[in-house]
Amino acid sequence: MLAQAAGFALLAGISPAALLVMAVFLGSDNPRRTALLYFAGAALMTVIMAVTVLLVLRATGMNQPEQHAPRYGLRLGLGILALAAAVVMTLRARRTRPAATADQARKRKPSLMSRLTARPRPATAFLAGMLLFVPSAAFVAAVQVIATANATVAATVAAMLIVIALTAAFVWLPLVGYLAAPAATTRALRNANGWLAAHGRTLVVCGLAVVGVILVVNGALNL
Repeated sequence: MLAQAAGFALLAGISPAALLVMAVFLGSDNPRRTALLYFAGAALMTVIMAVTVLLVLRATGMNQPEQHAPRYGLRLGLGILALAAAVVMTLRARRTRPAATADQARKRKPSLMSRLTARPRPATAFLAGMLLFVPSAAFVAAVQVIATANATVAATVAAMLIVIALTAAFVWLPLVGYLAAPAATTRALRNANGWLAAHGRTLVVCGLAVVGVILVVNGALNL
């Protein structure tokens, strides 16, 4: 149970956007407080959604043996959702691939996340953390593995803590690195920014595709 849940949580934690935003906040006028509140928002959203999904699945009896078909049907549905998201992201990237003119770039409305990171402040950092960590299909799948397992309360709590930590790893790892070695961490994030900006979408699409295939195969074979 733990290995499977941790695997899905690792895939859910692949978030180049979260790392890029952390780099912006660590380069702000008040980096420590701004980054801490960004982490607080991400952690709060992850915890709330983890507990909510767990309670909903347990309340609907998904952990009962007679709910075998609905349990794997949900997993199949999550896989299809992940694959659909990967396809949408790929098609959107192809449509925006041609270089835009300067006028088109100016007319393009900035995204909410761009507005939140344009002038980094602690309050907007907290909101950015919450928005970036809206649960993904991989995260729900990780919690579902725990919710549908016949584990003790202690084992369930430990597994949930591991899933939460792995899901938010792209936030707390650079934060811990910054608190331990500010200059080295800031330099490393700055060096990684270019690669992440160029390849981040591809990384996310590949992650979604892997999650989708795993969940579809697992769900279909066990229905």
